[in-house]
This record gives sequence, C-alpha cells and structure tokens, in this order.
Amino acid sequence: MEANGDIYLDRYAGWYSVRQESYYEEKDTQIGEDGIRREKELGSPVEWNEEESYFFKLSRYEKALLEHYEKYPDFIAPNERRNEIISFIKSGLKDISISRTNFNWGVGVPNNSKHVMYVWVDALTNYLTAIDFFNEISKKRHFWSASTHIIGKDIIRFHAIYWPAFLMSAGIELPKRIFAHGFLLNRGAKMSKSVGNVVDPFEIIDRYGLDQVRYFFLREVPFGQDGSYNHESFVNRITADLVNDLGNLAQRSLSMIQKNCDAKIPAPTDFLAQDEQLLEQSLQVIEVARQAMSRQAPHLALSAIFSVVADANRYFASEEPWSLCKSNPERFFTVLYVTLEVLRRIGIMLLPFIPQSAAKLLDSLAIAKEDRLLHHISDSKIKEGENLPLPVPIFPRYVFKKADVNDVD
Repeated sequence: MEANGDIYLDRYAGWYSVRQESYYEEKDTQIGEDGIRREKELGSPVEWNEEESYFFKLSRYEKALLEHYEKYPDFIAPNERRNEIISFIKSGLKDISISRTNFNWGVGVPNNSKHVMYVWVDALTNYLTAIDFFNEISKKRHFWSASTHIIGKDIIRFHAIYWPAFLMSAGIELPKRIFAHGFLLNRGAKMSKSVGNVVDPFEIIDRYGLDQVRYFFLREVPFGQDGSYNHESFVNRITADLVNDLGNLAQRSLSMIQKNCDAKIPAPTDFLAQDEQLLEQSLQVIEVARQAMSRQAPHLALSAIFSVVADANRYFASEEPWSLCKSNPERFFTVLYVTLEVLRRIGIMLLPFIPQSAAKLLDSLAIAKEDRLLHHISDSKIKEGENLPLPVPIFPRYVFKKADVNDVD
C-alpha cells in the first residue's frame, strides 16, 4: 500500500469514541439532555481528539469501487446493504486515518515507533496474516480462495469499502462476495451488554434443544435480515416441522418395518407413477437447496427440503400402508422402501442444518457414516435387507408449561 503511493503522514482531528474505536464527523454526533456529546448510530460518548496520523488514500478508490460493484452486482449482499454502500460512496469518500499516537499498544507502524496501526487496518489484515498469506509455501494460504466473507451488517462499511480498497492498493485478489447478516432482536431491539437485554443462548438451547434452535432461526429468519422470536412461534415451528412432519413420518414407517418386515429394509417391486414422482422430487430439491445456499439463503433451502417432507407425508397417508400390510404385501413393501429412501435423502440434506438430529435419523436407517455426503443422495440407495435398529423418536415433543403462557422474547 505504501509502495503504491497510498499512505501519507498528516494530522487528524475529530470526535472520537473510545467504545467504538472510531472517529465521527460533527454531523454524526449530537449533544444529549445531559450535556454529553454522543455519536448518533449507537449512542456512545465522544470526545474531541487531535493527533498526527498516517492516512490511506481511500478517496483514490471511489471510482474503482463503484465500477467493481457495477461489474459484480452480487459482490455485496443483501441488496439493501449494497444500496447503502453505493449511496455512501457516491456522497464522496475521504481519506482515512490508519494510525494512532494516543496509545502505545498495538501493531507498530514500520519505521515510526510513535505510531501504532489503527484497528481496521490491522484487524482486516488479520484475514491474510492468520493464514500466512504472504508465505508462498504456506499450507494455509489456499484458504484465501474462499469466495464469501460473512460479516455483521454493522461493520459492512469497513468490509465492503475499506477492505476492498486496501486489497486493490496491495494488488491482492478481492473476495467474490461480502454478505452482511442481520441481528437477532430482543423485543425489536438490538441485544447489547450495556443495555442489559442480552438473551443467554445456552438457556434457549437447554429449553428447546440445540438442533431445534438451529432449525428455528435458519428457517424463520432470512439470513440478511433482522429477526426476533417468541416462545409460541418457537414451539409451533419445531412441533409442526420437526416433530409432526419429519419425526412422525420416520417413526411410523420405521415402526411398521420393525413389526412387519423383521426389522429389515424391504425389497420393492415395480414403482408406480406416484413412487417415481416422489423419488424424483427428492432429487430435484438438491439443486434448489444448493442454489439457495450459494445465495446465503438457508431459509429457502429448508423451505424446499421440507416441502418434500410434506409431499412424503401426503404420499404415505394416501397409500395407507397400514391397510396394504394385509391386502397387498408387495405394494406395502414398495411404499415403505420409497418412504425410507426419501427419508435417507432428506437426512443427508439436513446434516448441515441439524447435524445431531439428521445423524440420528440416518443411524435409524442404517446409513454408514461414509455414505452421508451430498453426492451419495444420487450415487447410492438405501440397502434392501439391511437390519434396522429399534426406532427411537428423533425429536421430543415440547410440553407446554403454565409458565410459558406469558413467555415472550
């Protein structure tokens, strides 16, 4: 960056927040009723500070950044964050201070012992130094090829403006995508230790279960948006999807096999149109889910997967295997085989989302651990004649307590 002519020494003055470790222009601050000046975004106190500082010529990269965003429209996501960044740049970029002299701890500025690097330069550069990027033979260097950087929306400006500009200056390849996730809110407000409204995630996990918590937030909250929750919505979602739809289908079909098939996966006969249709749907959803995940949209991936779970339940109910058991054993075996094969595919697809529960489902289907990768969905099938363990419920049903009635966020 220095060799490229982008670093120079000057003086800096402005309103400084110790809590946010950031300078603010006067228009971005306000004086409260208590007479204390605070920055408007998060309300932390600011004080006037003036010091010698090294600067980075961010203004030099205004045009290059806008051209990059236009050439690669998916570089910043979601769209509201992209629009926010473009609007900010079009209002004019100023050179930024990248060193401090008012404290002596930190990464020292080369050839000037009075200065230490300011947080955003050394923090962002950690993405490179942590993988020993500048060592050509580093075994970790290949991690830089990761295409997506996922960060909080409150620091999108630093990652979508400063970071790409630093990389351009240094001649280093940019990531393919900067995705800003939203916040989980408590009663519509951002959780903050200073405010005292932080919800203990371990308490939520103890109450509902780890996979249940994973599933609820991944399914309910679009990844780039803010999201909130309450007890009723939590219980309704995990009961409807996990307990009733997926868990109940697995329990019913596996129990029938235990009782009527000597605990072995039955061999199917000729598939009918409805069998072929369900099997095909469970294959087609793989690409739908894959595309959703490539856009950082796990809620859409889960929605697609559970649409197949719903189809499988309708198939099971319409075929009435409990009646076929006596009236048409061959058809009974085929329906159970198709149901278990679809459950196998669903279980593999759900491993990234609810790993413990999906593994439990695959264990109940006697699927070997080495056969649980995504490509195994289409490359292999459930094994006829395989002995199955005694089925156990995958998802416990949540029991409402009296104290839950007034339980909210």
